[in-house]
Amino acid sequence: MVSKNTICLWYAGTALDAATFYAKTFPDSAVGAVHHAPGDYPAGKQGNVLTVEFTVMGIPCLGLNGGPGFPHSWAFSFQVATDDQAETDRLWNAIIDNGGEASACGWCKDEWGLSWQITPRALTAAVTDPDPAVAKRAFDAMMQMTKIDITAIEAARRG
Repeated sequence: MVSKNTICLWYAGTALDAATFYAKTFPDSAVGAVHHAPGDYPAGKQGNVLTVEFTVMGIPCLGLNGGPGFPHSWAFSFQVATDDQAETDRLWNAIIDNGGEASACGWCKDEWGLSWQITPRALTAAVTDPDPAVAKRAFDAMMQMTKIDITAIEAARRG
């Protein structure tokens, strides 16, 4: 690892699968070194994949096959800023269609339980509009959505 600060994500034996999915789905993402356990450990055997170095949209990560004891939670997520509806749809659908789970307001989980916020830049601009009435309309519209619909957000912004 080159980075001084790396996000370590715990997996139940599927770190390489997750890293491979992220690398094929998100731009500026790749799988790096795969390290095998030099001996037996509580969640695996000597020779099993222990850690996987990877990047997700330029962010260095380490996938640790530490076992099922510490599943991912909503308290940690990757927030992905998308430029248009096509990109929003592509990323959302990639996660959901590959064993993921939809949630509210642009949130979803991948098949490994990692949380993602697929957040169009148009949404961020709308809910931070300097006009409080505009921001509230956009926010209220977002609160009714699962995947974010940019056209509906922009309509709410206009009133």
